[in-house]
Amino acid sequence: MLSCKQASELLSQSLDRPLTRRERWALRLHLWICAACRRFGRQLMLIRLAVGKVVAETEQNENLRLSPEARLRMTRALESGQ
Repeated sequence: MLSCKQASELLSQSLDRPLTRRERWALRLHLWICAACRRFGRQLMLIRLAVGKVVAETEQNENLRLSPEARLRMTRALESGQ
């Protein structure tokens, strides 16, 4: 049986990678009996949806885009390790 800490880690990882069959079953069993972890899972999904919405809106807004000069400065800074 998973602990709440293990379950929360799997919930978080499930956003980035597919869980193994064993991980999915263990997580489902834990979520079946643990209301707190079910709530945490719903909160993670809501956060992910909200961030996706903000990103989509930001990408469509011309006023929030970086200038070509700013992009170049940032690229150079990242490449130089600063």
